[in-house]
Amino acid sequence: MRQGVPNRVVAERLNIPRGTVGWWRSEDRKVRGEVHQPPTDCPRCTGRTLDEEAYAYLLGLYLGDGHIVSKRKQHHLSIYCNATQGGLIAAAADAQRRVMPLTSVALRPKPGCVEVQSFTRHWVCMFPQHGPGKKHDRPITLAPWQRTIVDVHPWKLVRGLIHSDGCRITNWTTRVVGGEQKRYEYPRYVFTNKSDDIRALYTDTLDRLGVECTRDGVPFNISVAEKASAALMDLHVGPKY
Repeated sequence: MRQGVPNRVVAERLNIPRGTVGWWRSEDRKVRGEVHQPPTDCPRCTGRTLDEEAYAYLLGLYLGDGHIVSKRKQHHLSIYCNATQGGLIAAAADAQRRVMPLTSVALRPKPGCVEVQSFTRHWVCMFPQHGPGKKHDRPITLAPWQRTIVDVHPWKLVRGLIHSDGCRITNWTTRVVGGEQKRYEYPRYVFTNKSDDIRALYTDTLDRLGVECTRDGVPFNISVAEKASAALMDLHVGPKY
């Protein structure tokens, strides 16, 4: 065990519960006065190269439908996805693995949704926006290093925000052409979030990308429906599935 053999391997060789091996290892550390430091590949703590595209997308998911639990013996990032959207669930899990490859990722089915969880105490390093209370009740600002990533990968952030708190819908209208009333359909992207700061981050990013957006009658909605802008959103974001 002191040679670094994993608990799972020791348990299989001796045909004993893995928890027993973990207890042995813990007691051995106490005798030797060692403090256990779990291995980590946190880019902020180790200097490891960060997959910035995956991070920008995951940042959007976190700001929309993400939540971090950070307390004694319980540390994880959760992204909540619609249970019917398998593509979104897979994308959320993939982004978590690409940002923190050493962490384990689990899918927890819940009524109407799936919680995509990744376990490490270092998610608070990657998302300094974590704090007590709801996001819309406290300031949300990007750290300088996050801003640099978003400036390089703005579409990934937009995609994450839409995939969490947004949707693509088909609107329709009628026009009279040559004396005949005809129906026309067109795509619309809608983003809804109660946080003024998160909505501002979304609209500021769209402005830099040349995407026109408007506020709907609902106070927290941001809409993209102009033809060229919706086409850009289709190219870089697309509907959830």
